Amino acid sequence: MKSVVYAALAVTTMVAGTANAAEVIFAHGANPGNPRFVAAEKWSELYAQCSGDTVNHAPSGTMGDDVEMLTSATAGVIQVTANSQGAMSQIVPEIGLLGLPFLFNDLPSAWKVLDGEVGQMLDERAQNSGLKILGFWDNGIRNVTHLSKNVSSPEDLKGMKIRTPPDQMTVDIFEALGASPAPLAWSELPTALQSGVFDGQENPLTNIYSAKIHEITPYVTLTGHKYESTPVVAGLAWWATLDQAHQDCALQATAEAGKLQRELSQDGDVTLPAKMEAEGAIFAEADKAAYKEATASVYAKYAETYPELVKALQDATAQ
Repeated sequence: MKSVVYAALAVTTMVAGTANAAEVIFAHGANPGNPRFVAAEKWSELYAQCSGDTVNHAPSGTMGDDVEMLTSATAGVIQVTANSQGAMSQIVPEIGLLGLPFLFNDLPSAWKVLDGEVGQMLDERAQNSGLKILGFWDNGIRNVTHLSKNVSSPEDLKGMKIRTPPDQMTVDIFEALGASPAPLAWSELPTALQSGVFDGQENPLTNIYSAKIHEITPYVTLTGHKYESTPVVAGLAWWATLDQAHQDCALQATAEAGKLQRELSQDGDVTLPAKMEAEGAIFAEADKAAYKEATASVYAKYAETYPELVKALQDATAQ
């Protein structure tokens, strides 16, 4: 009899605890197999377990491109998005400085900066625009792919029609290299490459592989020209409605899923070249010294507008 009573009490408690459960939409643009997709699934699981809310995981750009998802988060249409540095830089221009050419030598160096005072400062700027940065996942150190050749030196990029994300920093880098860059939404990239609108594009290996971009543009040059983060962003209006326990659930889920996402991103840089070569990709190393010299003017441009932050980033990476 006692067991029946205890079971009834357990069910009553569960129902009472979830009676006010809400639906949270977590949206992003990555496809299955991408570290961002894997981490978003993990986030959804962790947050639901912790909060009692239902999480609707909306991947592959089903809620729009990155800019549209940020707008939707601000408006409360979605609650959380694992977004892009480029799109965020349209709202928080300072976040674009994380993509200064050759700023970070490796991924752990970037993570250390993002998890410290720089990340807190960027969150403060984002909140002024109606967004709350829950944490920074990874979007890798980026490389160039081309339809018909490797681009080992800056001269190989002259006149190249290259797709970039909607990020002024990336556009500035490739203009300094003599290419012809143009922004395009990630979801539209494969079709644009297949139709010849672009000669190539730039992305971390994990994105290139998961979207099968190397099957269209098989020449992969390890330029390592810039880093990009994946800011995990909540709408500030939604965030303000959460009690401390729910906010802690979101922050903890972001941190734990972020560890997984970062590990997968870093592992991809090591394991993917062999997989991609087996599938027809042709790799080449870039002349990093020549690339750095050709993009030095980008630092000069941004140092005029953000002298203190550019110096702080350079000092932080030097350490």
